[in-house]
Amino acid sequence: MSDNGPIWARLAGLTPARIGLGRAGSGMPTREVLRFGLDHAQARDAVHTPLDADELLGKITDLGFTALPVASQAPDRATYLRRPDLGRRLAAEDYAVLKDRAGPFDLAIVIADGLSARAVHENAVPVLAAFKPYAETAGWALSPVVVARQARVALGDAIGGALDARAVAVLIGERPGLSSPDSLGIYLTFGPRVGRSDAERNCISNVRAAGLTPDRAAFKLNWLLGCALHLGLTGVTLKDESDRVAIAGCEAPPLPERPGTPA
Repeated sequence: MSDNGPIWARLAGLTPARIGLGRAGSGMPTREVLRFGLDHAQARDAVHTPLDADELLGKITDLGFTALPVASQAPDRATYLRRPDLGRRLAAEDYAVLKDRAGPFDLAIVIADGLSARAVHENAVPVLAAFKPYAETAGWALSPVVVARQARVALGDAIGGALDARAVAVLIGERPGLSSPDSLGIYLTFGPRVGRSDAERNCISNVRAAGLTPDRAAFKLNWLLGCALHLGLTGVTLKDESDRVAIAGCEAPPLPERPGTPA
């Protein structure tokens, strides 16, 4: 490490980014090479480890929810990784099952493996448990919780549409980084239907022990869902101001007028 070693050591303690690694001759120290290899292996494992849907369904049921398993049109993990389009399409037989359980509902919750089953197993159920009291207090009608395998975010549009839900929240394993193989994302979409774009969603990212806690994620989801159902929209026109509300310790700010209504 350079003469500024103590400074870099303090900075490195503030971030998981690889800074101030030092050197051994013209290369990196062995410990840093080994640490990189371990983090890379964990990221690869996060992508390829299959979701234990039965375990997840059991934990969701224990929380008092009804749970349904579905799958995308990607038949296996290798196809899922090569064909993102198939991960966005719901299997035909599962569409029929969901239509039989259609609402109307205020919210459909989808728990999807995405690119990190580890993130789902570690964080999805705690988020669901933390969100449940908010939903009960608000009196929202929730659909059965759907557990989706080989799923991309947009699969939630087909699921929410089949269930006749006003909005859908997809809790999904995010693409793992070298410092975050366990990161869960939550994507909220109002008026789910096939063809929705990412600009029409709100994302709550980095839900994990070293990032946004499940309790904070549930708080944000509750805040955004309340606004979404009031305004009839999500996406770039709905700004997340929940942090300002929480820090101020005050009531939620007045909601803007619905689009197209007089001020």
